[in-house]
Amino acid sequence: MMLYTKSNQLKIGYSLGKKHGKAVKRNRIKRLLRSAAREVFKNLNISYNVVFLPKVQEEYSFKEYVHDMAYLIKKENLNENIE
Repeated sequence: MMLYTKSNQLKIGYSLGKKHGKAVKRNRIKRLLRSAAREVFKNLNISYNVVFLPKVQEEYSFKEYVHDMAYLIKKENLNENIE
């Protein structure tokens, strides 16, 4: 899930609860999310506050996060110039 509001600059946050597992697992998920966000947002010139709320899953993958983030940005029309 993605929540966003208009802002002066791009800020990205991540929200993970204890349902996702212990601290080590939550930190790994956040590292994957940060890497995916760098990949997706590197060529976008948008000014939003964005918060990602990942679903609880057994396995988390970088490719899946990149795909999901790109899909959500396209779906919400945050930037029409996405590749």
